[in-house]
Amino acid sequence: MAGLGRRLLALVIDWFTCQLAVAAFVGTQVWVGGDSASLAVLGAFVLEQTVLVGLLGTAVGHRLAGIRVVRLDGRPIGLLPGLVRAVLVALVVPPLVMDQDRRGLHDLAARSIVLRH
Repeated sequence: MAGLGRRLLALVIDWFTCQLAVAAFVGTQVWVGGDSASLAVLGAFVLEQTVLVGLLGTAVGHRLAGIRVVRLDGRPIGLLPGLVRAVLVALVVPPLVMDQDRRGLHDLAARSIVLRH
């Protein structure tokens, strides 16, 4: 199982990556705030997590932090579970509620587990 430090590092890297991607389209508004820019970053984050984690089992931050997200049988989780997981991560609280195996509500809902590479 991946530790909380690696998971948090992956989250920060992925969020920053999404900010950079959105900044390429809307400019510096991403860095100073603004509702539309913030929603664009959140949308980019959900899209990145859905596609990359759903299909490959790892997003940019996951890869750099040395972790991957897989189904319990070791395969990628797929797009629909990836979307469910990404939306729950975006809501912030579900990842903070964990079971004894350190699986947050987002992982339980997507039937996934976060492992070290």
